[in-house]
Amino acid sequence: MAAAKHKLDIIDKVLDACYKYNPDALFVMSLMHQYEERGSLSKKQLEGLYQKAANVPEMPVNWLATLEATINKMHTREKAPAQINTPLFEKDELIGQKMQAILQKYPQHKRVVFLNTKYQKNEVLTPVEKAEIEKFFKILLSK
Repeated sequence: MAAAKHKLDIIDKVLDACYKYNPDALFVMSLMHQYEERGSLSKKQLEGLYQKAANVPEMPVNWLATLEATINKMHTREKAPAQINTPLFEKDELIGQKMQAILQKYPQHKRVVFLNTKYQKNEVLTPVEKAEIEKFFKILLSK
């Protein structure tokens, strides 16, 4: 605990130096207020502070270097790019055509009617159901 009390607070010193250089700077005052309230600043806020501090002529170079090192140590949060709405699956047109061919010849075929209804509702047909359609197509229409 004793070491924590004597630790130099470079961010506070940089904020004070920026405030003394330009007491009317709202951005610096806002950062000072947040730093006093929360005890820390975000990476983006520190980057903005660094830009302001770099313009202060009396700013010690070692404070700027320490501030830059603090910024570089912080984690950069990256957002995933927005995804374009793409359909979850593509309708298999060949399967649809085979079902229509079966239903034209055998309109009362219960299983194919069920699978065709499922297909028309844009529900995913499992590989087993697709294999059934292929089997029915081969048996019923290859005569």
